[in-house]
Amino acid sequence: MDELNSYLGLLVSNLPAEEEEIIEEIRHIQSLLFHIGARLSSSPSSPLLQSLRKLQQEDIRGLEQIIDRIENRLPPLTEFILPGGHPCAAVAHVSRAVCRRAERRVAALAGHGSERGEPDTVLIYLNRLSDYLFVLARYVNHITGVAETVWKRR
Repeated sequence: MDELNSYLGLLVSNLPAEEEEIIEEIRHIQSLLFHIGARLSSSPSSPLLQSLRKLQQEDIRGLEQIIDRIENRLPPLTEFILPGGHPCAAVAHVSRAVCRRAERRVAALAGHGSERGEPDTVLIYLNRLSDYLFVLARYVNHITGVAETVWKRR
């Protein structure tokens, strides 16, 4: 979670300042990731757990709404694309890959009983977050006028 949060900080620091809405959304995501990470790393008897925010279905729905809003601003994706493009989009792609790894790690924790009773919500959130980061990378390329590189089977 910490690595993902750090990459999101790098992403925000490179976004155009006029993208205030997206910057604010990412800051909110970073805050949620702090809560998730603290909950996952705390023992079940820790008093800290009581002070930490639990991830809710509304958080997942919120991400899905943001994904829909951004996708509506983009041309339809008809082919696979390679990660990259604008440097900020490349950071979004790296963040997506780190998010997928975090998702796998949480799934492994859930299998060992360390999920604090909320693994499904966290796993779904991380899955949707990686989708958000993919769409965000495409959006950054779109607003900066950088063409996406289509994957070519050779």
